[in-house]
Amino acid sequence: MNDLAIAVRHLDATRGTFHLRDVSFELPTGFVMGFVGRNGAGKTTTIRCLLGMLTPDAGEIEVLGQPLPADPALREDIGVVLDHSTLVEDWRLTEVERALAPFYSRWDGARYRALLEEFELDPRHKVKELSRGQAMKLGITLALSHHARLLVLDEPTSGLDPAARDELVSILGDFLTDDGHSVLFSTHITSDLERIADYVTVIDAGRVVDSAPKDELLDAYRLVRGGPEDLVDPDVDFLGLRRNETGAEALVAAGQVDRLSGDLVVDRPTLDEIVVKMGDHR
Repeated sequence: MNDLAIAVRHLDATRGTFHLRDVSFELPTGFVMGFVGRNGAGKTTTIRCLLGMLTPDAGEIEVLGQPLPADPALREDIGVVLDHSTLVEDWRLTEVERALAPFYSRWDGARYRALLEEFELDPRHKVKELSRGQAMKLGITLALSHHARLLVLDEPTSGLDPAARDELVSILGDFLTDDGHSVLFSTHITSDLERIADYVTVIDAGRVVDSAPKDELLDAYRLVRGGPEDLVDPDVDFLGLRRNETGAEALVAAGQVDRLSGDLVVDRPTLDEIVVKMGDHR
């Protein structure tokens, strides 16, 4: 088994007026990577490159040990769940299976029907009749029915209520009981990743700001708050510094906290605070 499910090295890509620049990260096999950033940061453009939907200007991509462009058979091993359905809206769920099964040599009709039942999806319903949560479950059902080894989720929880998002985390946990399964979870809702992500890559304005195991990333920074005259040390890099008449707040490298003076409050940041502060710093 290859040690890496995804390897992106020095990726440059253009989509309209948007540019990715020198994007690099690695997802080890058997783990979940949260791919996080604000809307428009470059998550979807990167994923389009991973899926062969956009040709990069430069760089290298390997998916499940195969360099891109790869043999079309690679699609058998990749399941994709988007924030919107790409299926014909008038198809019933039975028709969805008939339409897609011929494209997958490992299609498992029994598993498809079992997952529809498990997720309480009526096979007689049409795609257009599904709620956002049900459409997300259908996307995962399709991915699991051809026994994908890698799930690529692009903003799958956008617009979902907390209960549906929690259910998705549970479904992914079941998927990961197989050590050969991996997940790339792209989202701007970082709370979805608190329980499930093993690695996190933060992207902003088309560039990777940081990529590390989740706990290492959280330990690498501190959120510092002080009075309006604090946080002015020229030797400290204050990320996303915000100052007003009542106080100042910034993200700093954990190793720089001891250099600061003043009556400060120092906290371990959340993923959301890291993403916001790094975006403010650009």
